Amino acid sequence: MKHQILIIGGGNAGLSTASKLLLKNRNLDIAIIEPSDKHYYQPAWTLVGGGTYDIADTVRDEADFIPKGSTWIKDSVASFQPEQNTVTTAGGQVIGYEYLIVCPGIQLNWNQIEGLAETLGKNGVCSNYSFQLAPYTFECLQNLRSGTAIFTAPGTAVKCGGAPQKIMYLAGDYLRRHGLTDQVKVEFCTAGGVIFGIEKYAKTLRKVAERYRVGLHFKHDLIRVDGEKKQATFKVTAPDGAVSEVTKPFDMLHVTPPQSAPDFVQNSPLANENGWVDVDKFTLQHKKYPNVFSLGDASGMPNSKTGAAVRKQAPVLVDNLLALMAGKTPIAQYNGYSSCPIVTAYGKLMLAEFDYDNKPTETFPFDQSQERWSMWVLKRYVLPWLYWNRILQGTL
Repeated sequence: MKHQILIIGGGNAGLSTASKLLLKNRNLDIAIIEPSDKHYYQPAWTLVGGGTYDIADTVRDEADFIPKGSTWIKDSVASFQPEQNTVTTAGGQVIGYEYLIVCPGIQLNWNQIEGLAETLGKNGVCSNYSFQLAPYTFECLQNLRSGTAIFTAPGTAVKCGGAPQKIMYLAGDYLRRHGLTDQVKVEFCTAGGVIFGIEKYAKTLRKVAERYRVGLHFKHDLIRVDGEKKQATFKVTAPDGAVSEVTKPFDMLHVTPPQSAPDFVQNSPLANENGWVDVDKFTLQHKKYPNVFSLGDASGMPNSKTGAAVRKQAPVLVDNLLALMAGKTPIAQYNGYSSCPIVTAYGKLMLAEFDYDNKPTETFPFDQSQERWSMWVLKRYVLPWLYWNRILQGTL
């Protein structure tokens, strides 16, 4: 079996890119390898965890979004053979291609935190990074009457870098509205060294954290969870580089798991030294195999891994792939744009937008570092509609 263009992954990146390619040329022979029956709108899981979105509204049938005119191969990838222009699937198929687009998304490595897998979804240990678990986050929040709520962020790249904080601010607002701010201590334990990488937005977030009396603990990387004892252990790196361990008690623990490219990408000839697909950060073309492109969370571009980034990457990839197919040099460039809509309260949101240089690149004609109700409306109502009705169809 061989296809002109083979796309690995039927998520946001794979479907929107396939749709855009077919809008440009209906005669393209495109196949999409995707094992899942279901397609998820993951950005709303934060709102599910905060009790303000129905989890059922975040899932639809994958079949409804496979672009007409493309072939769906319902399988997963086991390995790449770029020298032969083939991919081997878990089901044993060897599929050939002329051009390859790699966008299988990101892998959640729950097992890298000792004891976590055994206690997820019970003992007050929750995570919005899973369809099954997100509703339990709100259950934990509703059950909080006293004690400590800890929110973690790992040292790896994660999808939507703001998500570990968004749910914390919703929790802070929930506690405030229920008169529990004095009874429940909120702590943010992050392996990172700052609250946000861009000062314009970090300034606002420090004020938000202060409003909810959040204890900020930097260079705290979650390594172990004891659900029965309700204890979380962190590896702490001091400013002088000294490493120690600290164990904290919790009543609620929201975990953002360490993340990486999928194993089949990390272990392939397509990966860079960090395991991501080794592409030019501007053209999205592979550095070694010119007929291979990548976008989305599995790509090695040093941008934030968000759906907003995919929306800007897809047109660049499409233009460059079509140029290559026509015998021309790919010249379209992606500037590293990403967007992070950070929920700061029920009905309030700060929309951070920036590029590779961490320079704010804002869409609206006002200061986006301010918390706004209008931006909440954008996230809660406008973006989900655009996702299902425009983005996946390649028209936005």
